[in-house]
Amino acid sequence: MNIKLLIHRDLQAFLMLWITQSFSQLGSSMTSFALVLYLYEKSGSALSTALLSVCSYAPYILLSMFAGALSDTWNKKRTMLVCDSLAAISTVVVFVLLQTNQLQIWHLYGLNVINGMMNTVQQPASEVAVSLITPRRFYQKISGLKSFSNALNTMLTPIIATALYAFAGMQAIILVDVSTFLFAFIILWSCIRIPQQDSVSKAEKESVLKATGEGIRYLKQNRGILNLILFLSAINLTASAYNAALPAMLLSRAGGGATALGWVTMVTGFATLVGSIVASVARAPKSRVKVIYWSLLFSMSAENFMLAFGKSIPVWCIGAILGWIAIPLMGTNLGAILRLHIPIEMQGRVYATRNTLQFCTIPVGYLLGGFLVDKVFEPFVSEHATNDLLIFLFGSGKGSGAAFLFAVMGVIGVATCLVFGKNRAIWGLEQKEPMDEKY
Repeated sequence: MNIKLLIHRDLQAFLMLWITQSFSQLGSSMTSFALVLYLYEKSGSALSTALLSVCSYAPYILLSMFAGALSDTWNKKRTMLVCDSLAAISTVVVFVLLQTNQLQIWHLYGLNVINGMMNTVQQPASEVAVSLITPRRFYQKISGLKSFSNALNTMLTPIIATALYAFAGMQAIILVDVSTFLFAFIILWSCIRIPQQDSVSKAEKESVLKATGEGIRYLKQNRGILNLILFLSAINLTASAYNAALPAMLLSRAGGGATALGWVTMVTGFATLVGSIVASVARAPKSRVKVIYWSLLFSMSAENFMLAFGKSIPVWCIGAILGWIAIPLMGTNLGAILRLHIPIEMQGRVYATRNTLQFCTIPVGYLLGGFLVDKVFEPFVSEHATNDLLIFLFGSGKGSGAAFLFAVMGVIGVATCLVFGKNRAIWGLEQKEPMDEKY
């Protein structure tokens, strides 16, 4: 980690926000991880657990464009505080329902919808807040730091959550989640000043629909950014199907179980952590687009096939390392491209429009992944249980159908990269870098 970067005076506000919000995100991630274990124990269905994520993403997709327009006019700090508070209240409701033995599966779906709505408004406000408190020359660096904390959380989440879930139950995890929220809330409320945008007075006079339309028009006029977002949207379809199928495969397969899921999740975080450290100290590459493209192609052509054909925890973990170690490089360069190309007064509405387009495939992917595991691939492999080729490639018993699905997703992911790799508008972003960033 670059020590000079961490002690730079111009980054003090960002560092306080980053560290405290990262702790809060760790608590939230632990709750989400434990809910997957809880729900799979209750239902044994990949589709049921996938619906948790669908309920979170559906309002995020449907409302993002309008939320971005609002976030450009609202006070960023106040918006973040209110949204985080309402999300924390929904977590407390889960705690109360657990304590009174009244928690039902539909409660979890409803509460995830509420959390998704809060994240819809909070996320673009948070993105713009980071731009407002950070000098332009640090944009790639802060993207690397954010990727670093996300990776660390991914690595720590299964370790802490699995231990707490086994020895103290869901209630203990929720208490940790609420405690980290309170810590982040107090610091943001009392210690961090987020300046208001200069253009807010003009934005306040615009209707939400007009402001939303501006975000859409901006992307239409900047085809390189739009096509890059659509590329990520196509990748997210495969990635979300992967996320839906992974617990079903690892929790069901011989040699798997909660331990396997925990190990693979932890190693995913470790690989992302290493990639994030590299991304946070690296100089700006000559071609950000090339880094994005090759990172995604390498990830798609490695992990899915290792998970599909592997039959032990070490092989699955190697696949996770290969699949995730380059993703932070992709993310930091994507973040830099967006921040450098999009005017700051437009970022809220453009980011929100980006969220709708880039993430609209995620709930579809979760539903598709859960449906294909439960209704297509598992029954297919079960019906052909004596097929020597299927057994050789994917093993036998429950979970082998999900492994078959991973092989199919690997082919689709590679094909997606090859198709978008020929898009001239995306590669044209290389010639439109607004300024040569020095670090």
